[in-house]
Amino acid sequence: MSVLANLYALFDFELNQRKGKSIDEFLSICKKHSAKIIQYRDKVNDIDTKIESIKKLKANFDGKVLVNDDFELAIFCDGVHLGQDDLKAVNISFNEAIKKVREQIGRKTLGLSTHNKEEILLANQLDIDYIGLGAYRDTSTKKDIKGVLGDSIKELASFSTLPVAVIGGVKVSDEIDFAKYKVVGSDLYLYD
Repeated sequence: MSVLANLYALFDFELNQRKGKSIDEFLSICKKHSAKIIQYRDKVNDIDTKIESIKKLKANFDGKVLVNDDFELAIFCDGVHLGQDDLKAVNISFNEAIKKVREQIGRKTLGLSTHNKEEILLANQLDIDYIGLGAYRDTSTKKDIKGVLGDSIKELASFSTLPVAVIGGVKVSDEIDFAKYKVVGSDLYLYD
């Protein structure tokens, strides 16, 4: 039995397409595992297809639906998860970048990927709701992994003053327990 406090599942469009899985099948698996959050990642489709998919997830899921990177699409869901490079593309000053994203999304959920102590300490000072910390292990959903953290993830999470979502290659069966930290898993290999 997993000790994940809350399951944070990743719907990666390309991965699901390769696996031959529809959004409905993915949602069924998320519901079976009592997922609380779904992040929608889509690097290939046009804006209309992304909006349609986000709306379908939102209409058929009781938890939060977040969009990856495209904070302009947060209007159709519950928030956005940004990577370090995505934030830098908004503004070189992370504080100014977060201010601009907040102007767009309001008080909707805002998460930021982190990979090391320095990024975590910076994130602690930003107006965000949680950090994604990883990659926990290698994952097929991302080609630009900045390093696999493995067992060091617990120590790194201790530097966060925010809830921590463990990201990158997390499996439902993983035993991840950070005591005082809200831990969720994402980039799940739901089809193994």
